[in-house]
Amino acid sequence: MKHVKGQFGRRKNVWSVAKNAYEKGLQYAYRDRKVKKRNFRSLWIQRINAAAREHGMSYSVFMGKLHASNIEINRKVLADMAMNDPERFKALAEKVK
Repeated sequence: MKHVKGQFGRRKNVWSVAKNAYEKGLQYAYRDRKVKKRNFRSLWIQRINAAAREHGMSYSVFMGKLHASNIEINRKVLADMAMNDPERFKALAEKVK
């Protein structure tokens, strides 16, 4: 019952409803830990794409040239670089061109 404290209606004080609410919450938590990873990867790709287009390339062309140049850097770092350090991202883009 302590896990559903603060819920609305009968979910907080009727055992069977509270148990179902708690179990459903655990299912959502399990699912959304996976969804969170998906959402962040999508966000990183959007940020890299926007930064790459400023330098005349699409995301797929940029990533293809990056891999062809044997530069191994993950999308999280690339997205952070595109947002917070555009000079370094520009240098990287010029290197792979």
